[in-house]
Amino acid sequence: MIRQSLKEIQQMVDGSGLESRFEDLMICGVSIDSRAIQSGNLYIPIIGERVNGHSFVAGAMALDAGGVLWQADVPNAPTDIPVIVVKDTKKALQQLAIAYKEQLSMKVIGITGSNGKTSTKDILASILATTYKVHKTPGNLNSEFGMPLTLLMAPADTQIAVLEMGMRGLGQIKLLSDMAKPDVSVITCIGEAHIEDLGSRENISIAKFEITSGLSEDGLFVYHGDEPLLAERIAEAKPAFKMIPFGDATHNDYYPTSISVDGNGMIFTIPQTDLVFNLSVLGKHNVMNTLAAIAVARHFDVTFEHIKVGLANVEMSKMRMEISHAENGLMIIDDTYNSSPTSVRATVDLLYSLTGFEQKIVVLADMLELGEHTIRYHEEIGTYIDPNEIDVLFTYGPLSKHTADHSKVKVTQHFDDKLALAKELVARSSNKDVCLIKGSRGMMLEDVINEMKGSAGES
Repeated sequence: MIRQSLKEIQQMVDGSGLESRFEDLMICGVSIDSRAIQSGNLYIPIIGERVNGHSFVAGAMALDAGGVLWQADVPNAPTDIPVIVVKDTKKALQQLAIAYKEQLSMKVIGITGSNGKTSTKDILASILATTYKVHKTPGNLNSEFGMPLTLLMAPADTQIAVLEMGMRGLGQIKLLSDMAKPDVSVITCIGEAHIEDLGSRENISIAKFEITSGLSEDGLFVYHGDEPLLAERIAEAKPAFKMIPFGDATHNDYYPTSISVDGNGMIFTIPQTDLVFNLSVLGKHNVMNTLAAIAVARHFDVTFEHIKVGLANVEMSKMRMEISHAENGLMIIDDTYNSSPTSVRATVDLLYSLTGFEQKIVVLADMLELGEHTIRYHEEIGTYIDPNEIDVLFTYGPLSKHTADHSKVKVTQHFDDKLALAKELVARSSNKDVCLIKGSRGMMLEDVINEMKGSAGES
């Protein structure tokens, strides 16, 4: 992580006001959360809609912060601690990250997409780690705050940084791309996530394509080649950088020649090698994410043999196709981090492909941030679920009531209470069954999973 003297920090952020007696003090790491300060951290107070981080400077120093930034228009800057005055603390955080990145020799990969960006990040980082010193976005620190913090966490010997880039509106990914200046940009897919903010899938594709803003002419763009909206963006932009499409169709550079599933993950092949790849994560959509990762890895000359090793050892972020077991032995596929129509269909399709179970159970909660067509999307999911493949459908939340109302699954039941849902799941299932649990982050369906595990202790 960043380790600089306060004098150097002041120069990097175009700050002023640091007293000479503090110039040689070293800071190690950066935090914007005064409660999470580690000894020697630089505390950067952010002014939010409801909270002004400057109010917590004393608390940060009490936890042994090495110094603080202070926004010039905030009165009463302290004089007894190491303080650097800047015009805007948010912009100073971003400027510091840019300056630190420029000190390092690492390559940068930027990843975005309506679905799959975190999974692709985890898969790609695992592959690249077989050959390089890799730093990746922890969790989903992918915002205008999270991404600069991720850059500032990078060890000085990092060779490749794999950065996730998220957004809620137009212009946000452009900001991140211009900041990181990626050597490789990746778009996993265009779905419905954030359609409430952007209004249409076309606008979502425009926002996602912004990841190419900071890409140099000799950079690489890896994209889902089965998405017509991305083809339109490319045709409009006429970019000079190299492009590699991936997807299900054979017109892509990377596509699967075979896919199968077992209890531990996915097995697939591609035209470029005779090797058979074993991905330790379930879902055809994760095979698609892996194709994007393979395209990037080959760009960095990672051998197919090392790719195979990396895929076998992927550690996915929590609540993304995570397998565990309830107290009665029921196999749970936990995909509760987020939800959209595209991702629900993909995970339900996965459940269709699994064999050897007496019952297949689906639990769905509300899909949020879908805009004016929210009810229609929930109704379509109810119609989509094949009653010949799924034995039980449980739903939770007011929007998912529309999913239940349009379901043809023989055993369909809607719940307004998580505890009642968890109890019914345990009562209706056994160790011979499998259950997919999925919903938007705000629905917190992990409460159901924890309740199902709770009375048994360890899963």
